[in-house]
Amino acid sequence: MENQTTVTEFILLRLSNDPQVQKFLFLVFLLIYLVTLTGNTLIMLVIRADSHLHNPMYFFLFHLSFVDLCYSSVTVPKMLTDFLSENKTISFNGCIAQMFFIIFSAGTEVFTLSAMAYDRYVAICDPLRYAATMKKGTCVLLEAGAWTLGILDGLVYTVVVLQLQFCGPNQIHHFSCEPPPLLQLSCTSPLKEQMVLLTSAVVLGLSSFLLTLISYVLIISTVLRIRSAEGRRKAFNTCSSHLTVVGLLYLTAFFQYTKPSSASSVVLDELVSIQYSILTPMLNPIIYSLQNKEVKTALGRMLGKLRFRSSV
Repeated sequence: MENQTTVTEFILLRLSNDPQVQKFLFLVFLLIYLVTLTGNTLIMLVIRADSHLHNPMYFFLFHLSFVDLCYSSVTVPKMLTDFLSENKTISFNGCIAQMFFIIFSAGTEVFTLSAMAYDRYVAICDPLRYAATMKKGTCVLLEAGAWTLGILDGLVYTVVVLQLQFCGPNQIHHFSCEPPPLLQLSCTSPLKEQMVLLTSAVVLGLSSFLLTLISYVLIISTVLRIRSAEGRRKAFNTCSSHLTVVGLLYLTAFFQYTKPSSASSVVLDELVSIQYSILTPMLNPIIYSLQNKEVKTALGRMLGKLRFRSSV
């Protein structure tokens, strides 16, 4: 170990070695990133500007959009730069920082979705006490808990990875510094560290999943007891957008961790990572805009005001 050189930078291997394909991918991911920035920023502006959306559900949606902006911005700008550059390197400290923000953003997102699931549970299962239960202080505490758990999860991963030695090779078979491909480059046995990270992922991931699952089991149970079909439809409509977003996230995670080892490959792992770290932040505001009448109405009011001011 003393005669080996400590790695000071990593090389992020490109999605393709073909220059023409790289240019095409640059345009594709640039478009995705612009849609992500525009969609999430619009959602945040609409929620802030429209008093009709100043309620707990949209308070959480505002934070979800902000986290999605952070999540996408952690990886996509660097990826876009690498498509057009011969130098695909990232410094050791830069790689560790990117890994922290990836884990932090992902952790905050899943617990924000859990808080949104609890909000829908109270709205549907205990509507008479909704205002008293989901008051502003409660919402702030729930969202602060989501951010705190996201930060703690990121810190756990960062501290653990910093205990490892990296002395070569330094090529990461991925477009970002995610923990699995990074751990493979350690020149010390990462078994203990892998167990710590696995425990952290299982405890936090499973707790978030169970909170969301229990909320929706109770929601479905309550909705099915509603006698009128119209009443059931209205109740389901209030949580359809959130359920779609949660389904996309957890189905991707389920596939990632249950696929057979024979199906594991660098390309497949990258495609799954693109789905949850790049496509999901783009799709979330689109889903909430298309399936939520209140958001569409508020967006229409805001655009109408802008047109009126520009005409004056």
